[in-house]
Amino acid sequence: MNLQFMKAGSSDALVLNAISKLAFGSDVKVGAPSAGGPPGYMSLKYHMKMAKSGHLFKLTENGLIIGGAVLFRNGDTLNIGRIFIDPKNFRKGYGTLMMREIEAQFPDAKLFTLDTPAWNTRTNAFYTGLGYSEVKRDADFVYYSKTR
Repeated sequence: MNLQFMKAGSSDALVLNAISKLAFGSDVKVGAPSAGGPPGYMSLKYHMKMAKSGHLFKLTENGLIIGGAVLFRNGDTLNIGRIFIDPKNFRKGYGTLMMREIEAQFPDAKLFTLDTPAWNTRTNAFYTGLGYSEVKRDADFVYYSKTR
């Protein structure tokens, strides 16, 4: 198995858009109040914009895209805007691998931040299991951070 995590180009946006749509669409199976996802999760225009601005990343296995991430750098802070894995590859450790790769590829980042829906027990458990600490919570989201 040859896994790689790297910046995605505009030519990857169509595949990443499709995977994003499937991944976030699957949340209704684990407690989402309705179908949906983060802003732009099923917009090719959004994914093209993220690729062109250097914020879109891809996880490949043997050259095939199996997941993606949208990352934003601000000084010493890296905000993990979202990560997503093709649902046919759920529960195989790819999300954990992607999060470790994100942290490894930004060795000078001192703080990693992210948020996830409060209702999503799957992602909340995932992030706390990776050492992220809850810093704030509101009616809709739980906000996490991890310092180096």
